[in-house]
Amino acid sequence: MAALHAENFADRMPTEIDRERANQLRQILAELMSEDTPVSMKLALEKGQIAEVTLSPLLAQTFLDISRLISSGKSFSIMPVNAELTTQQAADMLNVSRPYLVKLLESDEINFTKTGRHRRIKAEDLFAYKEKRDSERARILSEMAREDSENGYL
Repeated sequence: MAALHAENFADRMPTEIDRERANQLRQILAELMSEDTPVSMKLALEKGQIAEVTLSPLLAQTFLDISRLISSGKSFSIMPVNAELTTQQAADMLNVSRPYLVKLLESDEINFTKTGRHRRIKAEDLFAYKEKRDSERARILSEMAREDSENGYL
C-alpha cells in the first residue's frame, strides 16, 4: 500500500488529476444512489482481490458532497464536532470579524471556555449558534417577503 501523507485539501487546492478522479467518483456515486437506500459497490483491490462495500445513505451522500467539492476545484477541511476552535477560526466559520465574535462570546450568545487568556469555542456550540442564527434570519426574511406581498411590493 502506498504511504499516506498529511497533506489534505485544507492545505492546497485540488490538482487537475484530483478533480478528474473526484468527478469520476461523483458520477459513480450519483448513479448508484437512490433516496434512503444503502449503496453497494465492489472495489477491485491489488492482486485481483474484490471487496464489497456498503455505504449508508448518509455516508454515500457525504462522499458525494466531498467529491463535488474536489471536482469543482474547491478546497475544504473536515472538523469533528468536538473540536475546539480559536476565536479566529470561529469568526472565519461565521464570516464575521474576530472582535464581533468576541462580543458574541462575552454576551453569552455562544458558549466558550478560557485556557489562560485564550478563548476556545467547541465546534458543536458554534454550529448550534449558526443554526439558530440562520433559522432566525430565514424566519425574518420570510416575514418580510410576506409583508411585501401583502402590501403589493412584489
